[in-house]
Amino acid sequence: MAEAAKIRKRVFKKYIPLTVMTVPGLLYLALNNYLPMFGIIIAFKNINYAKGIWGSDWIGLKNFEYLFKTSDAYEITRNTILYNVVFIIIGTLLSIGVAILLNEIKNRFLSRLYQSIILLPFLISMVIVSYLAYAGLSLETGFLNKTVLPFLGMREIDWYQESKYWPVILTLIHVWKGLGYSSIVYFAAIIGIDEEYYEAAKLDGASKWQQIRHITFPLLSPTITMLVLLSIGKIFHSDFGLFYQVTMNSGAIYSTTNVIDTYVYRGLKELGDIGMSAAAGLYQSVVGFALVHITNYLVGKFNKDNALF
Repeated sequence: MAEAAKIRKRVFKKYIPLTVMTVPGLLYLALNNYLPMFGIIIAFKNINYAKGIWGSDWIGLKNFEYLFKTSDAYEITRNTILYNVVFIIIGTLLSIGVAILLNEIKNRFLSRLYQSIILLPFLISMVIVSYLAYAGLSLETGFLNKTVLPFLGMREIDWYQESKYWPVILTLIHVWKGLGYSSIVYFAAIIGIDEEYYEAAKLDGASKWQQIRHITFPLLSPTITMLVLLSIGKIFHSDFGLFYQVTMNSGAIYSTTNVIDTYVYRGLKELGDIGMSAAAGLYQSVVGFALVHITNYLVGKFNKDNALF
């Protein structure tokens, strides 16, 4: 026992510098992520600003009851999940494809040039993206309405009043903006694959597609699993700028653009209903928390070698 205690003490002393280095990060995590969790109680109270948060009356699950009795809960949940599922599937496939194409460019200058070009949209503020979208979609001066549609012999479309077009528009903008970053992540994983695998495959007469199918995809699967798992964990969270700024907060298209994040914001800003907004936010967090653990369990069950946690 005494010897074991000495070993633990020696190990503790050895890692003191590393332990001290974690203190700022843990402090930030506590202040930014855990301390605000006390605000969860707002979802179960009828907030009276005169009484304060702690003094306000408890109302149990009435905020949740009010939320789920309206059609809003179904609509925002449906939109949030479906958009994210589409984003994950299309984004993952295109990112892997672009990463493989980048890996085929052997000229270092051109490879870096193309990486910089496709990464540029990721660095642009969503506010700027919203004005770029407006420049193309505006009824009065938009490029599509004044140039493209007349050229094709089609009538002008009031895009910000027609909800049916926005699932496609938002998907295109999301993919355009995020493709560069995610493809470079996959590209970094691909260049880490030992070239000897490909050389051996070439000697065996494997085609480029066979090399990709039997070498690149299997060795890339841990990275794909990790990124998809992280994306599923955030499937109940949406890009607020994409769904609020790009749509110009047009009420006519809420049926296909209203998601949980924008609903919480509007409920707090426009209706002043802090209790229902907190209930929607808590609903979002709890379901997202459950999803990441369920997904990780399934991944670990079917692919034990690549289990993350």
